[in-house]
Amino acid sequence: MPQPAIRIVLADDERMVRTALRAILVAEPGLEVVGEAATGAEAVSVVRELRPDVVLMDVRMPGTDGIRATERIVGTMEDPPRIVVVTTFENDSYVYDALRAGAAGFLLKRSDADTLVQAVRLVARSDSLLFPSAVRALAAEHARTDAPPAPWVSRLTGREGDVLRLMAAGLANAEIARRLDVGPATVKTHVAAVLAKTGTRDRTQAVIAAYRGGFLNAG
Repeated sequence: MPQPAIRIVLADDERMVRTALRAILVAEPGLEVVGEAATGAEAVSVVRELRPDVVLMDVRMPGTDGIRATERIVGTMEDPPRIVVVTTFENDSYVYDALRAGAAGFLLKRSDADTLVQAVRLVARSDSLLFPSAVRALAAEHARTDAPPAPWVSRLTGREGDVLRLMAAGLANAEIARRLDVGPATVKTHVAAVLAKTGTRDRTQAVIAAYRGGFLNAG
């Protein structure tokens, strides 16, 4: 039985950018662009109405920018979509703010078509980190090194700590299972425990929390 198509909303204030993204995505099997938005406020409205699986969100838009739009979507919707912010520079502080606001990852505007499609498919699966080295670099750059460890750090079991480190390395559940010589169901249980203890909703936020909370070394 075929898998349902991944439903995507495009949010960018430049029509040409939206048109180019749409052309790339709809040419791929299993991907469907269901809506577009030209502002952050419009993106929030469109996403609430259409309930897509993935949103490609320009980080800088007039009025309500991609960061605020991400906050509103993640903070007000039950089971919100996976949001990928689209940006020009990967070390932009806007990107880190968007990740902290709830984005699942980011994508550079200069990315080629294959990278774009792979990113959409990866975040839709949500079992591994998009561009893990770049996320780690951003998280480490903004980590607080002068604060005591967060209270949740002491509540992690040894195995949960192992899983969190491997999540930060970008490993998917199946890869973590092989690395730790456990079953995939066990890994899913540990991942759920890590998210619960860190108070985060996905891998990206868990990795950011791991650096901010002192579990992973920013050095």
